[in-house]
Amino acid sequence: MIRKLLVANRGEIARRVSATCRALGVETVAVHADADADAPFVAEADHAVRLPGNAPAETYLRIDLILDAARRTGADAVHPGYGFLAENAEFAAAVADAGLTWVGPPAKAIAAMGDKMAAKALLAEAGVPMLPTWTDADEITDFPVLVKASAGGGGRGMRVVRDAAALAEAVASARREAAGAFGDGTVFVERYVERGRHVEVQIFGDTHGTVVALGVRDCSIQRRHQKIVEEAPGVLPDEVRTALHEAAVAAGRAVDYVGAGTVEFLLAPDGEIYFLEMNTRLQVEHPVTELTTGLDLVRLQLIVAEGGSLPVAATPPAQGHAIEVRLCAEDPAQGYRPATGTLHRFALPGPKAEFGSLAGPGLRLDSGVVDGSVVGVHYDSMLAKVIAWAPTRAEAARALAGALARAELHGVATNRDLLVRVLRSPEFGAVEIDTGFLDRHEEVFAPLLPADQFPLVALAAALATAAARRADAPVLAGLPSGWRNVPAFPQVIRYAGPDGEIEVRYRLDRSGGLAEWSVSPDAGSAALADGPTPDGATPADAPPPAVTLVGAYPDRVVLDVDGVRRAYRVHRVGSDVFVDGPDGAASLTELPRFPEPTAELAAGSLLAPLPGAVTRVHVEVGQRVAAGDLLLTLEAMKLEHPVLAPADGVVAELPVAAGGQVDTGAVLAVVNPE
Repeated sequence: MIRKLLVANRGEIARRVSATCRALGVETVAVHADADADAPFVAEADHAVRLPGNAPAETYLRIDLILDAARRTGADAVHPGYGFLAENAEFAAAVADAGLTWVGPPAKAIAAMGDKMAAKALLAEAGVPMLPTWTDADEITDFPVLVKASAGGGGRGMRVVRDAAALAEAVASARREAAGAFGDGTVFVERYVERGRHVEVQIFGDTHGTVVALGVRDCSIQRRHQKIVEEAPGVLPDEVRTALHEAAVAAGRAVDYVGAGTVEFLLAPDGEIYFLEMNTRLQVEHPVTELTTGLDLVRLQLIVAEGGSLPVAATPPAQGHAIEVRLCAEDPAQGYRPATGTLHRFALPGPKAEFGSLAGPGLRLDSGVVDGSVVGVHYDSMLAKVIAWAPTRAEAARALAGALARAELHGVATNRDLLVRVLRSPEFGAVEIDTGFLDRHEEVFAPLLPADQFPLVALAAALATAAARRADAPVLAGLPSGWRNVPAFPQVIRYAGPDGEIEVRYRLDRSGGLAEWSVSPDAGSAALADGPTPDGATPADAPPPAVTLVGAYPDRVVLDVDGVRRAYRVHRVGSDVFVDGPDGAASLTELPRFPEPTAELAAGSLLAPLPGAVTRVHVEVGQRVAAGDLLLTLEAMKLEHPVLAPADGVVAELPVAAGGQVDTGAVLAVVNPE
């Protein structure tokens, strides 16, 4: 039996594997890059070994260093998690050659499915339905098509191409991204099905010949070809579900599959299913299967790796419904580019379990971060998976949306608002979903906090800031916050907000009540003063709301707005102020009363939206460009980010070169507009 397990991964999956190991009495070994030295997965392991450096190529992708860590700690087994080396046949073989137990499928099966073109050919012979596929771009005449990486997954290296003119650049870009993420730049092209659903079957095999399907998941809600909402069981006709189970088991048997695997399919609008790929590892979204079957899939992996028989021989009936969202460090203001920074607070209301089963309806949290975690540029942007289980799909969606909306996520921008709006959308509730859902529903990208409620959030921030200073004052602590000898003169606090600089003015009367207040720029204040109508319009003849201060404390402000009490939770970290209210959240940065002078940027300057590496420079100084032309390519968190010309003009400066590292705010190029 396995005694000491090395987890060759990081973040939430390392914590997830360790959780089951603790329950089974198995010791754990963590390996970590320098940036992860203080990460929760390292602290929770029984032993930890440093992998010098930060880049995946010098740390988590180093087979030699990982095997050396196993030798030094006396580990007798290795679990690869997902990503990094999880689907690397060479790694699986090296682990076995070192006399260690590999917690995963045989290297032969990994190799067979790792070459996606060869896998398609093999499984087509087994009767698994396929899409038309090409490896030679010159043979393609029908569009749209999808460019895909032959190695790895997770949406990396994937590009939708709708005409021949864009094909060459899409293939080149996909090759670069795939090479950076998986060490293999091989790509292929297959027919793109409009409005298809991404469904997948969890399979499990053991060394005694059993291969069983454990149900269907629906992962159709995707952005940048990466799943962000997953659920089980998929809402499907019984005949489609049966066909998926049979095709998935056939795929597993074709490669003598052992361990956890996922067979992914595209479900076309006409009900036909097509094989996409087989992932020879545990999937990110495995918790929804665990919550609807009652099975611990990591435990099953360990049982199978030890040579045991699967305790389940047939597809178990699904119990209730589970929905998972991927909470990612992404900045909505920057087009959902990966975000970095320190996570000052990470709190969700009332999860009933972490990395485990639920006794009844509730939330499960699989997180790679805690308060104080630093989110850097080296790895994936996912912070956590939040999963809800309930007897029905509608109840699970409502509970999950409510918990996310009330979460306190401070210090790093996230995709939380997008996830909540997707879960609350009527189309999601009606299962009118497919992989193009987000392209058709721009409304889900709107922030939760309505613009007309932002002034109240800013007022709460200002009142809590004043209360905190009053509480910290060394003298005259009995005076009310904001009190002054000339009460007619207002208090003034300036903030940097989501849409620029704002100024909050307020005056308290001698009893500490709110005598008057305003927020400028006053677009939001005007909307608030007139009051929104149910359809979002602002009536010209509506009376302004009456706002009364009920209480102001350093961490909480309560306002009475037209007779309705509204509580705002406030968290201050240095000059940053985070406010969570009943309608949504906002972050503000208090500006100094007397700011230091700063250098003025040249007109037309394009700044780095996040730290990263400049992989390619596509233009040169003096070159004329048109609006939308590609100037540079920036790589961060395993993704490529194009830097485009904002307007027609001439490239005046290029202060960076290919291969250079840049920080957030660095000038990448200067384009003088014509």
